[in-house]
Amino acid sequence: MIDGIYVSYGHKPVEMVQELLQHLNLARSIAPGARIGLKPNLVVARPAWEGATTSPQLVEGVIQYLQDHGHKNIVVLEGSWIGDSTRRAFQVCGYTELAERYGVELVDLQKDSFHPRKVMELELLVCDELSRVDFLINLPVLKGHCQTKITCALKNLKGCIPNQEKRRFHTLGLHKPIAYLNKAVPTDLVIVDGLMGDLDFEEGGNPVQMDRILVGSDPVLVDSYVAHLLGYDPEEIGYLPLAAELGVGRLFGPDTEVVVLRGAHATQRMQPTRKVARLARLVQEDQACSACFGSLIHALARLDERGLLPSVPRPLSIGQGFRGKTGQGLGIGSCTRGLGDYAPGCPPSAKAILDFLAERLS
Repeated sequence: MIDGIYVSYGHKPVEMVQELLQHLNLARSIAPGARIGLKPNLVVARPAWEGATTSPQLVEGVIQYLQDHGHKNIVVLEGSWIGDSTRRAFQVCGYTELAERYGVELVDLQKDSFHPRKVMELELLVCDELSRVDFLINLPVLKGHCQTKITCALKNLKGCIPNQEKRRFHTLGLHKPIAYLNKAVPTDLVIVDGLMGDLDFEEGGNPVQMDRILVGSDPVLVDSYVAHLLGYDPEEIGYLPLAAELGVGRLFGPDTEVVVLRGAHATQRMQPTRKVARLARLVQEDQACSACFGSLIHALARLDERGLLPSVPRPLSIGQGFRGKTGQGLGIGSCTRGLGDYAPGCPPSAKAILDFLAERLS
């Protein structure tokens, strides 16, 4: 059991994830000969840079680490959402080629048989392949969601149930069955792809570059920390307190240890989408790191949802170019501490920025 959350910033996912796993000595936690399941998020057949799916480079780094430590029995498991083909997602997202190169198995859970698992009063259908996995590594994407506000580790296990059960989850309101599913299917490790995640939608299209990877063994802790990063209190995400009550994990709080292994943030960003560009018009940016800039964009999106965006003071200054400069206005991140007022952090979370701006609007 890994205590706390471990973070690496940058734009080289293979190196970043291997450094994290080496630091945690993950191989020691896995029994020799264990069948290791890797569960990415391939909800749709869209490449990772669109903000919906797990980077194949991140998964490649995990496979390399495991194989280098003698763990060869590796399977990639996924069942895309209803209406899309998992096989096509494997191909488009780069996993077919990845599996061939490293000799790992791909399992399409849309075609798998299934069995019931009961949690308290709720019976859930779970794909049979999960019963053949000895160690489950959950590799979700850090992103928003139009119905549940966020989607990360807990919701990523929806890919482990048959399509008929996915439909039923929506009739049950999503939050309760998601929490109960994670009681029925324990996760051994969570590795979050926080490199590029969509601002609002599970299927991508409005990606925000955040250049980070998160690792932890408690999916509730990881997801509630992700909620914080995206500008939400954990209690705003219905399935988080439910999962905590079921004993799946604990919620993120002030006492949670967050260990940063690699703090060198990337400064090169992809071309912003139309929505991201609209939010960025409020920002005066000079050499801003992607992690810091991404947090600000998510905070502005939360203010936009509340109808408060027009009232935000402008410009908001952000970036390394403001180091040592003085002046008036609002700054975001520790590089802007010389301005009249600033939100500290390197990088600050979206929740911290949101609270900072909200206080100045009241």
